[in-house]
Amino acid sequence: MEENHLFPVFFKLSQLHVLVVGGGLIGLEKVNALLENCPSANITVVATSFLPELTELVKDAPNVELIQKPFSCGDMLGKELAIAATGNREVNLYIWEKAKSSRVLINVADTPDLCDFYLGSIVQKGQLKIAISTNGKSPTVAKRLKEVLQEVIPVSINEVLDKLQLIRDRIKGDFTEKVRQLNQITEVLVKKD
Repeated sequence: MEENHLFPVFFKLSQLHVLVVGGGLIGLEKVNALLENCPSANITVVATSFLPELTELVKDAPNVELIQKPFSCGDMLGKELAIAATGNREVNLYIWEKAKSSRVLINVADTPDLCDFYLGSIVQKGQLKIAISTNGKSPTVAKRLKEVLQEVIPVSINEVLDKLQLIRDRIKGDFTEKVRQLNQITEVLVKKD
């Protein structure tokens, strides 16, 4: 059976610099996803034109810069992540080549073979964040799972997390002992009737 060998990672976007190339619907979708997850994300968006909705979206985002011009390889300088979101396969391939030669991790929208990482569906309730990946095979399935999880995770999960942090901070002993005690305490979360 085929498996998903992706390694899930949560980037601190306020400490990295992301380049998004594309100011249309795809660029809007990607910038919106980045800002929903980190309103203080450092993003540079390069495009020959910008949808009014994208301009509106970023007007109050302190660390987002819109640069109206065609993409050039110099746009990769100082970036850690890039997203090619132009809707033009040839242009996206060119952006991918420049990202690879600059050693910048890249996501090429709707082209899983050219992605170093995927933007999964995200479920968030307070401090809890769950990313869902189908290994690029079906964003629709990820979206449906997101809807299910969003519904079943209680709003009070933040209170649970706050209390568990207090408990974690008070537990004495080495790492193994702390893990044992936390596993015992949280067993009720997965206990079946």
